[in-house]
Amino acid sequence: MVNDKLKDFFDRKVAEYNQPFFIKDDPISIPHGFTNRQDKEISGFFAAILAWGNRTSIINSCNRLMALMEKQPHQFVLNFEETDLKPFSGFVHRTFNDTDLFYFLKVLQFHYRQNESLESAFAKWMNDGDKDTENALNGFYRYFFSIDSDFPRRTQKHIAAPFKKSACKRINMFLRWMVRRDKSGVDFAIWKNINPSQLVCPIDVHVARVAKRFNLVSRNQTDWEAALELTSNLKKLDPFDPVKYDFALFGLGVMEKF
Repeated sequence: MVNDKLKDFFDRKVAEYNQPFFIKDDPISIPHGFTNRQDKEISGFFAAILAWGNRTSIINSCNRLMALMEKQPHQFVLNFEETDLKPFSGFVHRTFNDTDLFYFLKVLQFHYRQNESLESAFAKWMNDGDKDTENALNGFYRYFFSIDSDFPRRTQKHIAAPFKKSACKRINMFLRWMVRRDKSGVDFAIWKNINPSQLVCPIDVHVARVAKRFNLVSRNQTDWEAALELTSNLKKLDPFDPVKYDFALFGLGVMEKF
């Protein structure tokens, strides 16, 4: 139930976990290793896409990938040729493998050779008056797989979209990293064409479990509708920055095993 007591509790949990100490052991530490905007975007995108499983394993896989790019992801993406991809052969993180990686790199090269920022790959699909990022995510999915009609079909499972009924947890997390604005130093606030109020809260089984304990989600499925329901209730706590409560939900679910 959304009330002042819940808001006070959640605000305290946000203040507890939305702190620099959070960065070190989280996948967001990967983009924090860079200062260049495009490097943050590319490394953050891969960190989010690979963000399933043990956090240590995620960070190790991301560090390995960044090392293969000589820790200059933007320059690598802009300039790589086919022969430069040989060292990436055999890369794997859970079900994400080198076939997927090669297509991801191809799409990123196509995009960055025409655009300054990855933000346009999402924001350009949004309409005036959009309350959330559903159009951005659906548009990004279609754009991502329009670059080459012969894309590997297996790679589709690594990009979520609302029209596929997915909760889009990892993409929503990436957007939170890029968009949210505060003074804590965790999220980056480098994208300006998506408003924090339009973000949709990342939801997985851990977040859903906590959300149900507080009657913030009623659906049994952890899907797009559940993500929207959760976000709608979080907007009752803060309509301008509802996704800051991702820190509270994650902290309670993963750190405190609530």
